[in-house]
Amino acid sequence: MRIAGFLFIRNAIKYNYPVEASIRSLLPLCDEVIVSVGKSEDDTEGLIRSIHSPKIKIHHTVWDDTLLKGGRVLAVETDKAFDQVSADIDWCIYLQGDEVIHEDDYPVIRRSMEQYKDNPQVEGLLFKYRHFYGSYDYIGDSRRWYSHEIRVIRNDRSIRSYRDAQGFRKDGRKLQVKPIDAYIYHYGWVRHPMHQLQKHLDFEKLYDSDRLAKDISTKQTQEFDYSSIDSLVQFTGTHPTPMLSIIEKQNWHFSTDISKKNFTLKTWLLYWVERYTGHRLFDYRNYKII
Repeated sequence: MRIAGFLFIRNAIKYNYPVEASIRSLLPLCDEVIVSVGKSEDDTEGLIRSIHSPKIKIHHTVWDDTLLKGGRVLAVETDKAFDQVSADIDWCIYLQGDEVIHEDDYPVIRRSMEQYKDNPQVEGLLFKYRHFYGSYDYIGDSRRWYSHEIRVIRNDRSIRSYRDAQGFRKDGRKLQVKPIDAYIYHYGWVRHPMHQLQKHLDFEKLYDSDRLAKDISTKQTQEFDYSSIDSLVQFTGTHPTPMLSIIEKQNWHFSTDISKKNFTLKTWLLYWVERYTGHRLFDYRNYKII
């Protein structure tokens, strides 16, 4: 069984993406790791090359700015990376530049790949998520965060990234997947407040450029307000090893009262149902569990 990792990235240094940790978390699992590096305003490529692994294959790309609206360009860049995967690969692990796999989950990931390798009905594997927010000590636990997503797919070119690259589809239909007991650690909302604001403004322009353009001139020299969150819980586990050096360098402070919840009555009801039953009602699923 041969495994590839793939991801895309640009301006990793400018926006403090933990992409080095993302790649390092893939290397022990993979025979090759495809990194599609977009034309950047910083030395993103140098950062990737500093990892010094023969498994890493860098692919250069230029983002199509005509596809920014709705985040479509993110799916296009995902597909560009996927298309560089070698033909003899069986399974492909996709990460975004702020996602990391914990080494504790390597055995279950590899075991699941082996289990379903010869079952063509299984087109992907579904991971659980831990979304960190504000600092490395808190996780979002409300419905605003997606709880699962496909992060392993077959090496099948009829599978394409969907919409703004959150999931995948095959010939326009949802993938048939098996859920596995493994997590993606998502650090997209953990940065110094100044860097988080800039990343937030620039990224959100992909979805509403007119509204965000009005905000930039007044917000650019301020800091992101991490307090405007509905619900957090304390994280008591361990982080993936490739993240530890990054965590040690955290140079800002964030704390919050996790007992306070900013919910409507309807949201409270759905929150408690999920907490006590484990089921998320009325959840959007871009996949079919089999």
